Amino acid sequence: MNIIDAKEVCFQYVNPDEAPHIVLQGINLAVKKGSFVALLGHNGSGKSTLSRLFNAILLPTGGVVSVDGVPTSDEARVYDIRCKVGLVLQNPDNQLVSSIVEEDVAFGPENLGVPPAEIRRRVETALRAVGMYDYRDSAPHKLSGGQKQRIAIAGVLAMQPECLVLDEPTAMLDPAGRREVLETVHRLNKEQNMTVILITH
Repeated sequence: MNIIDAKEVCFQYVNPDEAPHIVLQGINLAVKKGSFVALLGHNGSGKSTLSRLFNAILLPTGGVVSVDGVPTSDEARVYDIRCKVGLVLQNPDNQLVSSIVEEDVAFGPENLGVPPAEIRRRVETALRAVGMYDYRDSAPHKLSGGQKQRIAIAGVLAMQPECLVLDEPTAMLDPAGRREVLETVHRLNKEQNMTVILITH
C-alpha cells in the first residue's frame, strides 16, 4: 500500500509581474508505507516544492498528489493529511517556537487538541526516540545544530505522523550533527516502521 502517490504532477509559481515559473512537470511517484526513500536533485530542481506538495502546504497546479488515497486538494481532509505527513524543514530555527525544549515539542499536539496527559506521554516518547530526553528543560537556542534538528524532528514525531518528510535536514550541519540526524531517522524507519522521505542534493 502506498502512503503517497503523485500522478502527472505539475507546479508553477506565479508572479503577477513575470511569466509563470514552472518548477515541476509530469512527476509520477509512489511511496510505499514503511519505506525509506531519498529524493535527490541539485539546488533549484524542485525538491522542496515537492516536499510541500506531500502535506498540502502547496497544491499542484496540474495532476494529483494523494496521501493514503486522499487527494491533497480535498479541503475537508487537509487536517488529516497534515497529521499523516509531517514535514521537517532544512533550518531547524524556522521550526522551533518555544524557549524550552519540551514546550517546543508539545506545540504541535497542543494545536491538535490532544489532552494534556497524552501530550506529556507523546513529548517524552518523541524526545526519547531522537535521543534528546535529557535536554527536555534546555533552551533550544543553546543547543548545537544537530541537537536542534533532532528537536525539530521530535516536534513532528509528537504529532504521530505515518510519514516523515525531511527537506535537506543535514544541509546546515557539521559531520557529527549530520551523523546524529541520519542515525535517528534510520532508527525511526527500522524500529517504528515509519515511512521516511529524505530530500537531499
